[in-house]
Amino acid sequence: MNVSFKTSLLKEHSADVVAVFVHQDEATFSKEIAALARKMAVRITAAEIGDFKGKENESCVVYAQQGKRTRRFLVVGLGERKKSSLERYRRAAATAAKRAKSLKAKTLAIFVPGTVRPFGQTVQALTEGALLSLYKFDKYISKKEENSVSVESLTIVTEGRTKLNEGRASVEKARIISEATALARDLGNAPGNEIYPQTLADAARQSAERSGYRATILDEQEINDLGMGGVIGVSRGSAHPPRFIILEYGPSSKRPVVLVGKGVTFDSGGISIKPSAGMAEMKMDMSGAAAVIGTFEAVARLKLPVHVVGLIPAVENLPSGNAIRPGDILRHYNGKTSEVDNTDAEGRLILADALGYAETFKPQAVIDLATLTGAVVVALGHHATGMMGNDPSLMKQLKSAGGATYERVWQLPLFEEYEKQIKSDIADVKNTGGRWAGSITGGLFLKRFIGNYKWVHLDIAGTAMLEENGDYTFKGASGVGVRLLTEFLRRWK
Repeated sequence: MNVSFKTSLLKEHSADVVAVFVHQDEATFSKEIAALARKMAVRITAAEIGDFKGKENESCVVYAQQGKRTRRFLVVGLGERKKSSLERYRRAAATAAKRAKSLKAKTLAIFVPGTVRPFGQTVQALTEGALLSLYKFDKYISKKEENSVSVESLTIVTEGRTKLNEGRASVEKARIISEATALARDLGNAPGNEIYPQTLADAARQSAERSGYRATILDEQEINDLGMGGVIGVSRGSAHPPRFIILEYGPSSKRPVVLVGKGVTFDSGGISIKPSAGMAEMKMDMSGAAAVIGTFEAVARLKLPVHVVGLIPAVENLPSGNAIRPGDILRHYNGKTSEVDNTDAEGRLILADALGYAETFKPQAVIDLATLTGAVVVALGHHATGMMGNDPSLMKQLKSAGGATYERVWQLPLFEEYEKQIKSDIADVKNTGGRWAGSITGGLFLKRFIGNYKWVHLDIAGTAMLEENGDYTFKGASGVGVRLLTEFLRRWK
Protein backbone atom coordinates (compact mmCIF):
# COMPACT_ATOMS: atom_id res chain seq x y z
CA MET A 1 0.00 0.00 0.00
CA ASN A 2 1.14 3.54 -0.77
CA VAL A 3 1.34 5.56 2.47
CA SER A 4 2.24 9.24 2.61
CA PHE A 5 1.93 12.51 4.53
CA LYS A 6 0.88 15.74 2.84
CA THR A 7 -0.42 19.23 3.49
CA SER A 8 -3.66 20.26 1.84
CA LEU A 9 -6.82 22.21 2.40
CA LEU A 10 -9.72 19.96 3.30
CA LYS A 11 -11.90 21.18 0.43
CA GLU A 12 -9.12 20.51 -2.10
CA HIS A 13 -8.14 16.90 -1.36
CA SER A 14 -9.15 14.48 -4.10
CA ALA A 15 -9.16 11.09 -2.33
CA ASP A 16 -12.12 8.75 -2.86
CA VAL A 17 -12.94 9.18 0.84
CA VAL A 18 -11.75 12.02 3.08
CA ALA A 19 -12.02 11.28 6.82
CA VAL A 20 -12.36 13.94 9.52
CA PHE A 21 -13.03 13.75 13.26
CA VAL A 22 -15.36 15.31 15.81
CA HIS A 23 -15.97 14.88 19.55
CA GLN A 24 -19.32 13.99 21.07
CA ASP A 25 -19.35 16.69 23.76
CA GLU A 26 -22.58 18.68 23.55
CA ALA A 27 -20.71 21.95 23.97
CA THR A 28 -18.41 21.36 21.01
CA PHE A 29 -20.11 18.86 18.67
CA SER A 30 -22.17 21.43 16.76
CA LYS A 31 -19.24 23.85 16.59
CA GLU A 32 -16.91 21.19 15.22
CA ILE A 33 -19.48 20.11 12.61
CA ALA A 34 -19.94 23.74 11.55
CA ALA A 35 -16.18 24.29 11.34
CA LEU A 36 -15.75 21.19 9.19
CA ALA A 37 -18.58 22.29 6.91
CA ARG A 38 -16.77 25.59 6.29
CA LYS A 39 -13.48 23.83 5.56
CA MET A 40 -15.18 21.30 3.28
CA ALA A 41 -17.15 24.07 1.58
CA VAL A 42 -20.36 22.09 2.01
CA ARG A 43 -23.58 22.46 3.92
CA ILE A 44 -24.13 19.73 6.51
CA THR A 45 -27.75 19.38 7.52
CA ALA A 46 -29.23 17.56 10.51
CA ALA A 47 -30.83 15.13 8.06
CA GLU A 48 -27.43 14.22 6.62
CA ILE A 49 -25.84 13.36 9.94
CA GLY A 50 -28.98 11.70 11.30
CA ASP A 51 -28.36 10.08 14.68
CA PHE A 52 -24.60 10.61 14.47
CA LYS A 53 -23.43 12.25 17.69
CA GLY A 54 -19.64 11.85 17.53
CA LYS A 55 -19.47 8.81 19.80
CA GLU A 56 -16.49 6.50 19.58
CA ASN A 57 -16.70 4.15 16.56
CA GLU A 58 -19.57 6.14 15.04
CA SER A 59 -19.28 7.51 11.52
CA CYS A 60 -21.45 9.12 8.86
CA VAL A 61 -20.90 9.96 5.20
CA VAL A 62 -21.51 13.47 3.88
CA TYR A 63 -21.81 13.80 0.11
CA ALA A 64 -20.84 17.02 -1.64
CA GLN A 65 -21.32 17.84 -5.32
CA GLN A 66 -18.36 19.65 -6.86
CA GLY A 67 -18.96 20.16 -10.55
CA LYS A 68 -19.53 16.75 -12.12
CA ARG A 69 -17.91 14.93 -9.19
CA THR A 70 -19.54 13.76 -5.98
CA ARG A 71 -17.14 13.89 -3.06
CA ARG A 72 -17.44 11.70 0.03
CA PHE A 73 -16.47 13.08 3.42
CA LEU A 74 -16.46 10.58 6.28
CA VAL A 75 -17.09 12.14 9.69
CA VAL A 76 -15.80 9.88 12.49
CA GLY A 77 -16.55 10.18 16.20
CA LEU A 78 -13.79 10.49 18.80
CA GLY A 79 -16.02 10.25 21.86
CA GLU A 80 -15.64 12.61 24.81
CA ARG A 81 -12.80 15.11 24.59
CA LYS A 82 -11.68 14.45 28.18
CA LYS A 83 -11.02 10.82 27.21
CA SER A 84 -8.82 11.73 24.25
CA SER A 85 -5.75 9.52 23.89
CA LEU A 86 -3.49 8.06 21.24
CA GLU A 87 -5.52 4.86 21.42
CA ARG A 88 -8.71 6.81 20.61
CA TYR A 89 -7.01 8.11 17.47
CA ARG A 90 -5.88 4.61 16.51
CA ARG A 91 -9.42 3.32 16.88
CA ALA A 92 -10.94 6.27 15.04
CA ALA A 93 -8.52 5.82 12.14
CA ALA A 94 -9.38 2.12 12.08
CA THR A 95 -13.08 3.00 11.90
CA ALA A 96 -12.34 5.35 9.00
CA ALA A 97 -10.25 2.81 7.10
CA LYS A 98 -12.76 -0.02 7.46
CA ARG A 99 -15.65 2.26 6.48
CA ALA A 100 -13.68 3.46 3.44
CA LYS A 101 -13.09 -0.15 2.43
CA SER A 102 -16.82 -0.90 2.75
CA LEU A 103 -17.47 2.09 0.48
CA LYS A 104 -15.07 0.47 -2.06
CA ALA A 105 -12.68 3.42 -1.88
CA LYS A 106 -9.23 2.88 -3.36
CA THR A 107 -7.78 6.06 -1.88
CA LEU A 108 -8.30 7.36 1.65
CA ALA A 109 -7.19 10.65 3.18
CA ILE A 110 -7.28 11.11 6.96
CA PHE A 111 -7.08 14.69 8.18
CA VAL A 112 -5.24 15.31 11.43
CA PRO A 113 -7.39 17.37 13.83
CA GLY A 114 -5.90 20.86 13.99
CA THR A 115 -5.39 21.07 17.76
CA VAL A 116 -3.83 17.69 18.59
CA ARG A 117 -0.80 17.41 20.86
CA PRO A 118 1.69 15.79 20.57
CA PHE A 119 1.52 16.08 16.80
CA GLY A 120 4.01 13.39 15.72
CA GLN A 121 2.65 10.72 18.06
CA THR A 122 -0.90 11.44 16.92
CA VAL A 123 0.09 11.12 13.27
CA GLN A 124 1.79 7.81 14.07
CA ALA A 125 -1.29 6.55 15.95
CA LEU A 126 -3.64 7.50 13.10
CA THR A 127 -1.41 5.75 10.56
CA GLU A 128 -1.02 2.60 12.68
CA GLY A 129 -4.75 2.34 13.35
CA ALA A 130 -5.62 2.62 9.67
CA LEU A 131 -2.93 0.24 8.40
CA LEU A 132 -3.43 -2.44 11.07
CA SER A 133 -7.21 -2.39 10.52
CA LEU A 134 -6.75 -3.13 6.81
CA TYR A 135 -4.70 -6.28 7.46
CA LYS A 136 -6.08 -9.50 6.01
CA PHE A 137 -4.82 -13.06 5.84
CA ASP A 138 -6.34 -14.49 2.66
CA LYS A 139 -3.34 -16.30 1.22
CA TYR A 140 -5.18 -19.61 1.05
CA ILE A 141 -8.50 -18.36 -0.30
CA SER A 142 -8.62 -19.44 -3.94
CA LYS A 143 -11.58 -17.32 -4.99
CA LYS A 144 -11.47 -13.78 -3.71
CA GLU A 145 -14.68 -11.89 -2.95
CA GLU A 146 -16.37 -10.70 -6.12
CA ASN A 147 -16.05 -6.97 -6.72
CA SER A 148 -13.73 -6.76 -3.71
CA VAL A 149 -11.90 -3.44 -3.55
CA SER A 150 -9.00 -2.75 -1.20
CA VAL A 151 -7.75 0.61 -0.05
CA GLU A 152 -4.58 1.04 -2.08
CA SER A 153 -3.45 4.46 -0.93
CA LEU A 154 -3.51 6.11 2.51
CA THR A 155 -2.61 9.76 2.98
CA ILE A 156 -2.39 11.46 6.36
CA VAL A 157 -3.09 15.14 5.80
CA THR A 158 -2.74 18.35 7.75
CA GLU A 159 -3.80 21.84 6.73
CA GLY A 160 -0.82 23.37 8.54
CA ARG A 161 2.49 23.60 6.69
CA THR A 162 4.91 23.92 9.59
CA LYS A 163 5.23 20.24 10.57
CA LEU A 164 5.74 18.56 7.22
CA ASN A 165 9.03 16.83 8.14
CA GLU A 166 7.70 15.63 11.51
CA GLY A 167 4.57 14.29 9.86
CA ARG A 168 6.48 12.43 7.17
CA ALA A 169 8.83 10.88 9.72
CA SER A 170 5.91 9.76 11.90
CA VAL A 171 4.05 8.19 8.97
CA GLU A 172 7.18 6.32 7.86
CA LYS A 173 7.78 5.06 11.40
CA ALA A 174 4.17 3.86 11.64
CA ARG A 175 4.40 2.17 8.24
CA ILE A 176 7.50 0.21 9.24
CA ILE A 177 6.05 -0.86 12.60
CA SER A 178 2.71 -1.83 11.03
CA GLU A 179 4.43 -3.92 8.36
CA ALA A 180 6.53 -5.64 11.03
CA THR A 181 3.36 -6.36 13.02
CA ALA A 182 1.74 -7.75 9.87
CA LEU A 183 4.74 -10.05 9.43
CA ALA A 184 4.24 -11.39 12.96
CA ARG A 185 0.53 -11.87 12.23
CA ASP A 186 1.28 -13.70 8.99
CA LEU A 187 3.69 -16.08 10.74
CA GLY A 188 1.18 -16.75 13.52
CA ASN A 189 -1.75 -17.29 11.17
CA ALA A 190 0.15 -19.61 8.82
CA PRO A 191 -0.76 -23.30 9.21
CA GLY A 192 1.52 -25.85 10.80
CA ASN A 193 2.22 -27.54 7.48
CA GLU A 194 3.76 -24.27 6.26
CA ILE A 195 5.50 -23.02 9.41
CA TYR A 196 7.59 -25.62 11.22
CA PRO A 197 11.07 -25.19 12.74
CA GLN A 198 13.01 -25.07 9.48
CA THR A 199 10.61 -22.74 7.67
CA LEU A 200 10.36 -20.47 10.70
CA ALA A 201 14.15 -20.24 10.59
CA ASP A 202 13.94 -19.51 6.85
CA ALA A 203 11.47 -16.69 7.54
CA ALA A 204 13.84 -15.20 10.11
CA ARG A 205 16.76 -15.40 7.67
CA GLN A 206 14.73 -13.75 4.89
CA SER A 207 13.68 -10.95 7.24
CA ALA A 208 17.30 -10.42 8.25
CA GLU A 209 18.46 -10.23 4.64
CA ARG A 210 15.86 -7.64 3.62
CA SER A 211 15.99 -5.56 6.80
CA GLY A 212 19.67 -5.45 7.69
CA TYR A 213 20.28 -7.60 10.74
CA ARG A 214 22.10 -10.90 11.26
CA ALA A 215 20.61 -14.39 11.58
CA THR A 216 22.39 -17.60 12.58
CA ILE A 217 20.54 -20.94 12.54
CA LEU A 218 21.71 -23.91 14.63
CA ASP A 219 20.61 -27.37 13.51
CA GLU A 220 19.70 -30.36 15.67
CA GLN A 221 23.27 -31.60 16.08
CA GLU A 222 24.54 -28.17 17.08
CA ILE A 223 21.68 -27.80 19.57
CA ASN A 224 22.47 -31.19 21.04
CA ASP A 225 26.18 -30.35 21.28
CA LEU A 226 25.27 -27.26 23.34
CA GLY A 227 23.44 -29.46 25.83
CA MET A 228 19.99 -27.98 25.23
CA GLY A 229 18.04 -30.97 26.54
CA GLY A 230 14.73 -29.12 26.63
CA VAL A 231 14.78 -28.24 22.92
CA ILE A 232 15.95 -31.71 21.91
CA GLY A 233 13.48 -33.44 24.25
CA VAL A 234 10.34 -31.55 23.16
CA SER A 235 11.16 -31.99 19.47
CA ARG A 236 11.66 -35.77 19.68
CA GLY A 237 8.07 -36.63 18.82
CA SER A 238 8.09 -34.70 15.53
CA ALA A 239 9.42 -35.58 12.08
CA HIS A 240 10.57 -31.94 11.86
CA PRO A 241 13.91 -31.48 13.66
CA PRO A 242 14.40 -28.44 15.90
CA ARG A 243 16.20 -25.23 15.08
CA PHE A 244 17.74 -22.62 17.38
CA ILE A 245 17.55 -19.17 15.80
CA ILE A 246 19.97 -16.43 16.86
CA LEU A 247 19.29 -12.89 15.65
CA GLU A 248 21.51 -9.86 16.20
CA TYR A 249 21.31 -6.18 15.37
CA GLY A 250 23.51 -3.25 16.35
CA PRO A 251 27.09 -2.72 17.48
CA SER A 252 28.58 -5.56 19.50
CA SER A 253 30.54 -2.98 21.52
CA LYS A 254 27.39 -2.42 23.56
CA ARG A 255 26.02 -5.04 25.95
CA PRO A 256 22.77 -6.20 24.36
CA VAL A 257 19.16 -6.45 25.30
CA VAL A 258 18.20 -10.08 24.64
CA LEU A 259 14.72 -10.98 23.40
CA VAL A 260 13.66 -14.62 23.73
CA GLY A 261 10.63 -15.93 21.84
CA LYS A 262 8.88 -19.25 22.31
CA GLY A 263 8.82 -21.00 18.94
CA VAL A 264 6.52 -24.02 19.24
CA THR A 265 5.30 -24.09 15.66
CA PHE A 266 2.50 -26.52 16.53
CA ASP A 267 1.57 -27.81 19.95
CA SER A 268 -0.56 -30.94 20.15
CA GLY A 269 0.38 -31.34 23.81
CA GLY A 270 2.56 -34.33 23.00
CA ILE A 271 1.80 -37.50 24.97
CA SER A 272 -0.33 -35.34 27.31
CA ILE A 273 -2.42 -34.58 24.24
CA LYS A 274 -4.83 -31.64 24.16
CA PRO A 275 -8.56 -32.00 23.42
CA SER A 276 -9.25 -31.80 19.69
CA ALA A 277 -11.59 -28.81 20.09
CA GLY A 278 -9.52 -25.68 19.62
CA MET A 279 -6.29 -27.53 18.88
CA ALA A 280 -6.07 -25.86 15.47
CA GLU A 281 -5.19 -22.53 17.08
CA MET A 282 -2.03 -24.12 18.45
CA LYS A 283 -0.38 -23.18 15.15
CA MET A 284 -0.07 -19.81 16.91
CA ASP A 285 1.99 -21.23 19.78
CA MET A 286 5.02 -19.66 18.11
CA SER A 287 3.64 -16.12 18.55
CA GLY A 288 6.51 -15.20 20.87
CA ALA A 289 8.98 -16.13 18.13
CA ALA A 290 6.93 -14.19 15.57
CA ALA A 291 6.99 -11.12 17.81
CA VAL A 292 10.78 -11.30 18.14
CA ILE A 293 11.26 -11.59 14.37
CA GLY A 294 8.83 -8.72 13.76
CA THR A 295 10.57 -6.58 16.37
CA PHE A 296 13.96 -7.16 14.76
CA GLU A 297 12.55 -6.16 11.39
CA ALA A 298 11.13 -2.94 12.85
CA VAL A 299 14.22 -2.07 14.90
CA ALA A 300 16.58 -2.67 11.96
CA ARG A 301 14.50 -0.70 9.46
CA LEU A 302 14.11 2.16 11.94
CA LYS A 303 17.88 2.02 12.58
CA LEU A 304 17.46 2.34 16.33
CA PRO A 305 20.76 2.92 18.19
CA VAL A 306 20.60 -0.29 20.24
CA HIS A 307 22.31 -3.68 20.39
CA VAL A 308 19.70 -6.43 20.42
CA VAL A 309 20.04 -10.22 20.37
CA GLY A 310 17.12 -12.52 19.64
CA LEU A 311 16.95 -16.18 20.70
CA ILE A 312 14.24 -18.47 19.34
CA PRO A 313 14.10 -22.18 20.22
CA ALA A 314 11.91 -23.62 17.44
CA VAL A 315 10.25 -27.03 17.86
CA GLU A 316 7.08 -28.94 17.03
CA ASN A 317 5.41 -30.78 19.93
CA LEU A 318 3.77 -33.98 18.68
CA PRO A 319 3.15 -37.46 20.13
CA SER A 320 4.96 -40.46 18.71
CA GLY A 321 6.83 -43.54 19.84
CA ASN A 322 9.89 -41.33 20.28
CA ALA A 323 8.21 -38.47 22.17
CA ILE A 324 9.12 -37.49 25.73
CA ARG A 325 6.85 -38.97 28.41
CA PRO A 326 5.49 -37.73 31.72
CA GLY A 327 8.11 -38.67 34.29
CA ASP A 328 11.11 -38.12 31.99
CA ILE A 329 14.06 -36.06 33.21
CA LEU A 330 15.69 -33.46 30.96
CA ARG A 331 19.05 -31.75 31.48
CA HIS A 332 19.15 -28.16 30.27
CA TYR A 333 21.84 -25.84 28.91
CA ASN A 334 22.88 -24.54 32.35
CA GLY A 335 23.15 -28.07 33.78
CA LYS A 336 19.94 -28.00 35.82
CA THR A 337 17.38 -30.78 35.42
CA SER A 338 13.62 -30.73 35.06
CA GLU A 339 11.03 -33.43 35.64
CA VAL A 340 8.45 -33.60 32.87
CA ASP A 341 5.19 -33.83 34.76
CA ASN A 342 3.10 -32.86 31.71
CA THR A 343 4.36 -32.83 28.12
CA ASP A 344 1.86 -30.06 27.33
CA ALA A 345 3.93 -27.68 29.48
CA GLU A 346 6.60 -27.77 26.80
CA GLY A 347 7.19 -24.07 26.19
CA ARG A 348 9.02 -23.60 29.47
CA LEU A 349 11.24 -26.59 28.70
CA ILE A 350 12.64 -24.98 25.55
CA LEU A 351 12.74 -21.48 27.04
CA ALA A 352 14.84 -22.83 29.91
CA ASP A 353 17.63 -23.58 27.43
CA ALA A 354 17.31 -20.21 25.71
CA LEU A 355 17.31 -18.25 28.97
CA GLY A 356 20.40 -20.10 30.12
CA TYR A 357 22.11 -19.44 26.79
CA ALA A 358 21.22 -15.73 27.01
CA GLU A 359 23.81 -15.27 29.77
CA THR A 360 26.63 -15.91 27.29
CA PHE A 361 25.90 -12.48 25.78
CA LYS A 362 26.36 -10.67 29.13
CA PRO A 363 23.04 -8.88 28.57
CA GLN A 364 21.85 -5.64 30.10
CA ALA A 365 18.37 -7.16 30.21
CA VAL A 366 16.49 -10.24 28.97
CA ILE A 367 12.81 -10.25 28.00
CA ASP A 368 11.03 -13.44 26.99
CA LEU A 369 7.66 -13.65 25.25
CA ALA A 370 5.65 -16.84 25.27
CA THR A 371 2.14 -18.14 24.81
CA LEU A 372 2.93 -20.01 27.98
CA THR A 373 -0.29 -20.69 29.92
CA GLY A 374 -4.03 -20.83 29.51
CA ALA A 375 -4.15 -19.65 33.11
CA VAL A 376 -3.14 -16.13 32.10
CA VAL A 377 -6.20 -15.95 29.83
CA VAL A 378 -8.38 -16.91 32.78
CA ALA A 379 -6.73 -14.20 34.88
CA LEU A 380 -6.48 -11.33 32.38
CA GLY A 381 -8.59 -12.29 29.39
CA HIS A 382 -7.45 -11.03 25.99
CA HIS A 383 -6.78 -7.42 26.99
CA ALA A 384 -3.50 -7.54 28.94
CA THR A 385 -0.27 -9.52 28.91
CA GLY A 386 0.87 -11.14 32.15
CA MET A 387 4.24 -9.78 33.28
CA MET A 388 6.64 -11.22 35.85
CA GLY A 389 10.28 -10.48 36.52
CA ASN A 390 13.12 -9.77 38.89
CA ASP A 391 13.70 -6.07 38.19
CA PRO A 392 11.06 -3.41 39.04
CA SER A 393 12.70 -0.76 36.84
CA LEU A 394 12.65 -2.99 33.77
CA MET A 395 9.00 -3.87 34.37
CA LYS A 396 8.17 -0.18 34.83
CA GLN A 397 9.74 0.62 31.46
CA LEU A 398 7.74 -2.13 29.76
CA LYS A 399 4.54 -0.93 31.42
CA SER A 400 5.18 2.59 30.15
CA ALA A 401 5.83 1.35 26.61
CA GLY A 402 2.67 -0.77 26.87
CA GLY A 403 0.65 2.27 27.85
CA ALA A 404 1.92 4.22 24.83
CA THR A 405 1.21 1.41 22.35
CA TYR A 406 -1.88 0.01 24.12
CA GLU A 407 -0.18 -3.40 24.21
CA ARG A 408 -0.66 -3.32 27.95
CA VAL A 409 1.11 -5.48 30.51
CA TRP A 410 0.05 -6.34 34.05
CA GLN A 411 2.42 -7.51 36.75
CA LEU A 412 1.81 -10.81 38.56
CA PRO A 413 3.77 -11.77 41.70
CA LEU A 414 6.57 -14.28 41.98
CA PHE A 415 6.20 -14.89 45.70
CA GLU A 416 8.44 -17.61 47.10
CA GLU A 417 5.41 -19.39 48.58
CA TYR A 418 4.50 -20.57 45.08
CA GLU A 419 7.88 -22.29 44.71
CA LYS A 420 6.79 -25.45 46.52
CA GLN A 421 4.26 -26.17 43.75
CA ILE A 422 7.07 -26.89 41.28
CA LYS A 423 9.29 -28.81 43.68
CA SER A 424 10.36 -32.19 42.32
CA ASP A 425 11.42 -35.21 44.36
CA ILE A 426 13.76 -36.46 41.64
CA ALA A 427 14.99 -33.38 39.72
CA ASP A 428 15.86 -29.73 40.32
CA VAL A 429 12.37 -28.58 39.31
CA LYS A 430 9.07 -29.92 37.98
CA ASN A 431 7.52 -28.44 34.84
CA THR A 432 4.00 -27.99 36.23
CA GLY A 433 2.69 -26.76 39.55
CA GLY A 434 -0.85 -28.02 39.68
CA ARG A 435 -4.13 -26.25 39.08
CA TRP A 436 -3.61 -23.02 41.00
CA ALA A 437 -1.62 -19.94 39.88
CA GLY A 438 -0.51 -21.65 36.70
CA SER A 439 0.91 -18.50 35.10
CA ILE A 440 2.95 -17.73 38.19
CA THR A 441 4.36 -21.23 38.59
CA GLY A 442 5.26 -21.15 34.90
CA GLY A 443 7.14 -17.91 35.47
CA LEU A 444 8.87 -19.37 38.53
CA PHE A 445 10.00 -22.37 36.49
CA LEU A 446 11.65 -20.01 34.00
CA LYS A 447 13.25 -18.04 36.83
CA ARG A 448 15.19 -21.18 37.82
CA PHE A 449 17.07 -21.02 34.52
CA ILE A 450 17.91 -17.35 34.15
CA GLY A 451 21.44 -16.07 34.70
CA ASN A 452 22.73 -13.11 36.64
CA TYR A 453 20.79 -10.51 34.69
CA LYS A 454 17.66 -8.37 34.76
CA TRP A 455 14.77 -10.42 33.43
CA VAL A 456 11.09 -10.04 32.53
CA HIS A 457 8.74 -12.77 31.35
CA LEU A 458 5.70 -11.81 29.25
CA ASP A 459 2.93 -14.40 29.03
CA ILE A 460 1.12 -13.42 25.82
CA ALA A 461 -1.25 -16.40 25.57
CA GLY A 462 -4.31 -14.14 25.88
CA THR A 463 -3.13 -11.20 23.80
CA ALA A 464 -1.41 -13.05 20.95
CA MET A 465 -4.26 -15.41 20.05
CA LEU A 466 -7.60 -13.64 19.69
CA GLU A 467 -11.07 -15.17 19.54
CA GLU A 468 -12.82 -12.22 17.87
CA ASN A 469 -12.15 -9.09 15.85
CA GLY A 470 -11.20 -5.82 17.54
CA ASP A 471 -10.89 -2.25 16.27
CA TYR A 472 -7.64 -2.97 14.43
CA THR A 473 -7.06 -6.61 15.35
CA PHE A 474 -8.64 -9.74 13.97
CA LYS A 475 -9.54 -13.23 15.08
CA GLY A 476 -6.32 -15.21 15.05
CA ALA A 477 -2.80 -13.87 15.48
CA SER A 478 -2.55 -10.29 16.75
CA GLY A 479 1.19 -9.71 16.31
CA VAL A 480 1.31 -8.50 19.91
CA GLY A 481 4.74 -7.63 21.21
CA VAL A 482 6.13 -5.97 18.09
CA ARG A 483 4.85 -2.48 18.84
CA LEU A 484 5.47 -2.92 22.58
CA LEU A 485 9.09 -4.02 22.23
CA THR A 486 9.88 -1.55 19.45
CA GLU A 487 8.68 1.32 21.63
CA PHE A 488 10.55 -0.11 24.62
CA LEU A 489 13.78 -0.31 22.61
CA ARG A 490 13.24 3.15 21.13
CA ARG A 491 13.32 4.52 24.67
CA TRP A 492 16.19 2.28 25.84
CA LYS A 493 19.28 4.07 27.11
